[in-house]
Amino acid sequence: MFTRAIRFISALALVVMLSGSAHAQYRLAFSNFRIFPSIITQTEPIVCFNPNNRLMMFASSYTINTTNGFISEGVYVSTNGGYNWFGSDTCKGNNIFNHGGDPGVSIDKNGVFIITHIGKPSVVAGVYSHYSTDNGTTWSSAYALTTAQPEDKGSSTTDDSPSSPFYGRTYASWVNFVSPFPVLVSYTTNSGMNWTSPAAINSPPPQRCSGGYIRVGKDGTVYDAWAGVSSTSPFTENFAGFGFSTNGGVNWTIIQNAYAMNGINGTLTSKGNIRVNGLPRYDIDKSGGPRNGWIYMVSAEKNLAPAGTDPDIVLHYSSNNGLNWSAGIRVNQDAVNNGKIQYCPSVCVDSTGGVNVLFYDDRNTTSDSAEVLIARSQDGGATWREFVVSEHKFKPKAIAGAASSYQGDFITLETNGNKLFAYWMDDFSGIYQIWSSIINISSIGIRKTESEIPSGFSLSQNYPNPFNPSTNIKFSIPADSRLQGNDNVVLKVYDMLGKEIATLVNDRLQAGTYEVQFDADNRLPSGTYIYRLNAGSYSESKKMVLVK
Repeated sequence: MFTRAIRFISALALVVMLSGSAHAQYRLAFSNFRIFPSIITQTEPIVCFNPNNRLMMFASSYTINTTNGFISEGVYVSTNGGYNWFGSDTCKGNNIFNHGGDPGVSIDKNGVFIITHIGKPSVVAGVYSHYSTDNGTTWSSAYALTTAQPEDKGSSTTDDSPSSPFYGRTYASWVNFVSPFPVLVSYTTNSGMNWTSPAAINSPPPQRCSGGYIRVGKDGTVYDAWAGVSSTSPFTENFAGFGFSTNGGVNWTIIQNAYAMNGINGTLTSKGNIRVNGLPRYDIDKSGGPRNGWIYMVSAEKNLAPAGTDPDIVLHYSSNNGLNWSAGIRVNQDAVNNGKIQYCPSVCVDSTGGVNVLFYDDRNTTSDSAEVLIARSQDGGATWREFVVSEHKFKPKAIAGAASSYQGDFITLETNGNKLFAYWMDDFSGIYQIWSSIINISSIGIRKTESEIPSGFSLSQNYPNPFNPSTNIKFSIPADSRLQGNDNVVLKVYDMLGKEIATLVNDRLQAGTYEVQFDADNRLPSGTYIYRLNAGSYSESKKMVLVK
């Protein structure tokens, strides 16, 4: 039965200024929604797109029926770009009683859905795969990639680039939970019907590994990342490992110790003693821009600069396939050592080359609570702006029926076209569920400045004017019949010859007063420019002067 997750909200990306922090944040006021509301506990969301139809999406989660203890993986499908979802909290591929969670999801070049998961040690341990040729309605029986005990933090992905020589190959990676704990990789070339025997790509590792986060670049290069874990409690992740393969996962170049880190593996006492980790997650710039091919890796760390004494999100980047890495960059922009906690990061690079990091944060909440933020950089991580994504706060706590202190080990941020897709778990509804927000990248910088509904359209004079290098433009949209639900509000900047310089706004906005910043940087010469607002039948233009 089709479950309607949310009505299409006309205001996808309205923003409200927050006060009270040293660095300004904006609250993104587009809607949050549960992708598959149910009475079953859901955690660890993972999402992929169909390479042949980007409106089709396949999502999963680790699901727990706290009444009878039944564990599985959710199967959730969207055919309209993530706004509506249908499916089930149970993956029905046999053996149905040996599903242990930790899902990985892919849709390969043939449109085949592939899910990987761990088995239950009480049934048959290992890593298993199922495939579906009918968009997740029915599933094959399990294929055992291994029956050895894995760590529960692996992943899978597919090569979705038609230009790749390995287009359609699907990969899985995990850590063998037996000494010396190497990272293993297996792949399928026939849509999950068979998989290669697992290969230990970094054996022997210098110390126990944790993770196995695998992704594919546009040229078919396969990448894998993991953490090196100390041998004594609290088993801190003290370095990041990285590897890549240019021949479809057959041979690997391994950097056992890519850079030093100090992960937060352990529990957060202020947040219900939930279990957290500092496992690295990364993404690859496929934008074709000036940093095309760069890899950005994030983790939650503390007590190692640039992280402070409390958990912070730290990013490193590589411009040469992971052979060398930058110094750490602190992503969250609150004051260092202020006692605020950031954890569980996910990163994606969008079509403009923007680097976006999703994470839990408590700087605007009490210490026992959290909300969800995105930090965004458009200059390769040099500078960041932060936006509150979640419309609500929640109090983290251990999930009944799961491992001790468990809330979930990861959340997910993906990109498609001009949108970001954020997925996380929280119990605001009374039970842990998967929540989502869909963010229009082009409208991230709009700020809603007043709560009252204006009586008419207006376009204000920019300020300051003259300006150098940036200025602010305010405009108002009333609840007026001239602006229909499918009309975009468009604000553009032109030079005096009528050449378009920039599009500042192009989105469906609800009634309100908004402000957006125009930054001339070093691109434009001094002179007079025109900015024009079009909203339904309303149009108005004004002049502004750039003086350098």
